[in-house]
Amino acid sequence: MILSAYVARRFLRTLLMIAAIFAAILFLIDIVEQIRRFSGENIGLAGAARLSALNITASFYSILPLVTVLAGIAMFLNMSRSSELVAIRASGRSGLRILAAPAVAAALAGILCVAILNPMVAATTKHYDDAVTRLRSDGGQTVSLGESGVWLRQALRSRDADGTETMGQVVIRATRASPDATTLYDATFMVFAPNAGPTRRIDAAEARLTQGAWQLSEVKEWPLTDPNPEATARTYPRMELPTDLTAARIRDSFGRPEAIPVWKLPQFIRGLERAGFSAQRHKVWFQMELARPLLMAAMVAIAAAFTMRHMRGRKMGMLVLGAFGCGIGLFFLRNLAQVLGENGDIPPVLAGWTPPIVALLFALGALLRLEDG
Repeated sequence: MILSAYVARRFLRTLLMIAAIFAAILFLIDIVEQIRRFSGENIGLAGAARLSALNITASFYSILPLVTVLAGIAMFLNMSRSSELVAIRASGRSGLRILAAPAVAAALAGILCVAILNPMVAATTKHYDDAVTRLRSDGGQTVSLGESGVWLRQALRSRDADGTETMGQVVIRATRASPDATTLYDATFMVFAPNAGPTRRIDAAEARLTQGAWQLSEVKEWPLTDPNPEATARTYPRMELPTDLTAARIRDSFGRPEAIPVWKLPQFIRGLERAGFSAQRHKVWFQMELARPLLMAAMVAIAAAFTMRHMRGRKMGMLVLGAFGCGIGLFFLRNLAQVLGENGDIPPVLAGWTPPIVALLFALGALLRLEDG
């Protein structure tokens, strides 16, 4: 146990050091990108640094598996150069027992990442998106889910009698929507004038999204500026309401799955399905997050399969490249499985768990082949 704890502590120290280096590099690169992106907003260096601190958390979280394989490579190389691996093997320990300590440490680090870092990433991503929306000042649109249905908000441009363009808002509530987000059922549109309250209420049995407009059917409209709106209400078989929304923008407004804490994902998925939207992307991400600890353990196993040996000369460089190449290959295999899962070609459970399981079995097979007995 003392030896296992020593190896685990050494791996965690290496992991934290490499993670800090990558976080610093991402931060500096992102500051430059934020200054370039918002050059016309005069956000300054402090504002760019604040946006970068919010934005890099998602990028850093996504590359954690690659950081893990680099930490495994660095630790086993250092132990090989100091002949610690030779001494440990001479004491009678097998390669699998040596690997167990850092692999378990990586899995525990993965559990902490999912439990603690994932909600932090979700919060910072949401704050970053809100900050970008405020900087752009384009009115924007948001989508939310509630027990009563789907809620949307969109900007509405109109012109006064003198030709001045004003920006109002439209709040939309629908009982449910089609999976492709192009049709709303039992929809209510509340039109708000700029710097004023609601001016119109429009109810429609169905609202179909076309290019640049909502096509409403079985419509009833109330002018809320009148003393008795019901007395002056009108009904129409059809009506058109301008919009700058598209189906893709509505789906994107639900936010990336990364922007939702993993603990809230099951409830969010149920809300999406209750509203009629497809939750495939969120289901795949949920399974991938559950499999993250196994993925990080698999990355350590891949590093061990190539570098947990006594190495000298050019052979060491080739093995290090092989280990890092396999880590990148697993990273892209995981992304490919995510795409296939989001498209519905494979089940979400298969998309989330297959890549780390296959990589772990591959690494264990390579280690067993190298064992002396």
